Amino acid sequence: MASIVFKNIAKSYGQTEVIRDVSLDVRDGEFIVFVGPSGCGKSTTLRMVAGLEAISSGDLFIDGVRVNDLGPAERGAAMVFQSYALYPHMTVEQNMSFGLRMTGHPKAEIAQRVQETAQMLQLVPLLQRYPKQLSGGQRQRVAIGRAIVRRPKLFLFDEPLSNLDAALRVQLRIELAKLHQQLKTTMVYVTHDQTEAMTLGERIAVFNQGRIEQLGTPVELYQKPVNRFVAEFLGSPKINVIDYRWDASRQKILIGQGIELDPSFFRADPVRLAQGASLAVRPEHCVLSDQATGLGGTVEFMEYLGDTILAYVQLPGVQEHVRVKINQTNKELKTGQAVSLSYAHSDLLIFRGDGQAV
Repeated sequence: MASIVFKNIAKSYGQTEVIRDVSLDVRDGEFIVFVGPSGCGKSTTLRMVAGLEAISSGDLFIDGVRVNDLGPAERGAAMVFQSYALYPHMTVEQNMSFGLRMTGHPKAEIAQRVQETAQMLQLVPLLQRYPKQLSGGQRQRVAIGRAIVRRPKLFLFDEPLSNLDAALRVQLRIELAKLHQQLKTTMVYVTHDQTEAMTLGERIAVFNQGRIEQLGTPVELYQKPVNRFVAEFLGSPKINVIDYRWDASRQKILIGQGIELDPSFFRADPVRLAQGASLAVRPEHCVLSDQATGLGGTVEFMEYLGDTILAYVQLPGVQEHVRVKINQTNKELKTGQAVSLSYAHSDLLIFRGDGQAV
């Protein structure tokens, strides 16, 4: 196992800075996820840990040792890529044992490690097959197995499930979580998929434009995002964000065209509302009714998601629909229906004009 410490890490390509002053402590044995949109710097950060990208400034420590100038083979890390990168002319067994053979490990030890790892990943029946004879999920398990047999101090995963279909991704997420429980090895996992991040990570680092916006547990990031970017990036369906204006003289919230509300409607502190520019609430915290006690709107579209319905409600003068997650018992809801929108409880987020949470 290994701890990782980032101290003011930066990465530039010429005049273009892609990683900006990243400082982070990854705990020994932790499963941490780097998540963010494409081009945010998360994979570049992972590649710097692996030694595949040079660090422009700052210091990187693995188990207390500064590794800036160490090569990939000297860092004790094993990396699993998005592409399986298997040797097509080798069997599964040969692919998994290749690294150990190249470093001169005894044949008996290699055979034992490969067999133990194959049992762990349910690959024993496939050991004599070639990559072309395997499914995508099986190939990715072989790639993971090839990393495991090396018994590294640190596992690095760079979007390993993005080439798989939805059902396989769910299956392999479960297998990766079990694998971490068994091995208790430090794992750093990069993904742009917020569902993967929320289900796998003990902690999550949300990247944006080369910096970490927020670091925390999935619950912390979901319930207490530090800014609008984190709130909108995490959560499915996406959080509702409604811009507003604060009328200080009348102590009113002004939304869209002609919507005026008292702070008591949101059970929000007027002092906080006066500092903010947008309200945010999760779809599961919204409530629809036919009573004229909330925000009046119209149901414009409905998505049936099995056990739930996602209703898209248009408010007067509000550009983006408000998403409302409701259960299937509300079967009388129809497209075009006038509804009243309110909130089940005070899980309301308020953001300033610069996007920071109030």
